[in-house]
Amino acid sequence: MIRNPEIVVIGGGTGLSVLLRGLKQFTPNITAIVTVADDGGGSGKLREDLGMLPPGDIRSCLLALANTEPTMEKVFQYRFDEGALKGQSFGNIFIAAMNEIYGSFELAIKEASNVLSITGKVYPMTLEDVRLHAELENGKIVYGESKIPIEALKENCKIKRIYMNPKISYPLAEAVESIKNSDLIVLGPGSLYTSVIPNLLVNNIVDTIYNARAPKVYVCNVMTQPGETDGFSVFDHVNGILNHSREKFLDYVIANTEEIPEEILEKYITDGSRPVRLQAEDELNLAKKGIKLIKGRLIDVEKNYIRHDNIELSKLLVDLANNGNNNGGNSFTAI
Repeated sequence: MIRNPEIVVIGGGTGLSVLLRGLKQFTPNITAIVTVADDGGGSGKLREDLGMLPPGDIRSCLLALANTEPTMEKVFQYRFDEGALKGQSFGNIFIAAMNEIYGSFELAIKEASNVLSITGKVYPMTLEDVRLHAELENGKIVYGESKIPIEALKENCKIKRIYMNPKISYPLAEAVESIKNSDLIVLGPGSLYTSVIPNLLVNNIVDTIYNARAPKVYVCNVMTQPGETDGFSVFDHVNGILNHSREKFLDYVIANTEEIPEEILEKYITDGSRPVRLQAEDELNLAKKGIKLIKGRLIDVEKNYIRHDNIELSKLLVDLANNGNNNGGNSFTAI
């Protein structure tokens, strides 16, 4: 067994930060590699106003790994509700200030990590000003991460592929080293096309992950997302990853099998979201790809929001880091 395994988690959004809060209970050796393609909300405004990379997803990951007083987290999460700063979080403004002080987004994140005394490390996937675009199945091109699900819904059309401009962007050297030296590489959970896959579009990162000695696991979302993954099965999510990477890119997929209470689902269904249910054909298709399936009861409901149970999920991931190369078969129930 590896004590305190080195685990790299790649993604963005709420899903990544939720997982990190659980994972830090089991190992201090965590590296979060976070997308910087966001162009909406408070992050997007700072990006346009100050010419900096979007801080929102990185802020959430820093707070998830922070070891500070609860008051500090409240301050960082606080959003102004009046004036020119309406909708902006203090944490975003803090990172923007650090960026101005140190003249480098990379240094700003390192210093913010020190201030928050985080467990592990948080890196942006790239320091370049990347913009996310999508080609829909009807041929329409959508420019901008925040517009992709909106336009897909408006066109009633699925996403065919996503890509970034500039076409060539380079990952942080520290992120690459973390991937090479890890005991487990985790993709997700998070928005498939706007949080997870954007990281795979950075130059050479697919080959870096593929050639790393560590097992690679994708954590499938428990709910579909309107405009991104409407009607998607577990295998559809996996196919999205493979279509933007390469064959034999993944060793494992973790999928939820726990039923969600109907009263909790009502709000989500009204908003166009559905549970991602594991089907028998998903298992067959994954087996054909040589991807091992791990099934678990992984639902946590907090304040009527459906999330992964980050403690149970973290236990699975730490077990994979320790034993991932020794599990036989294509499918097993972990919980």
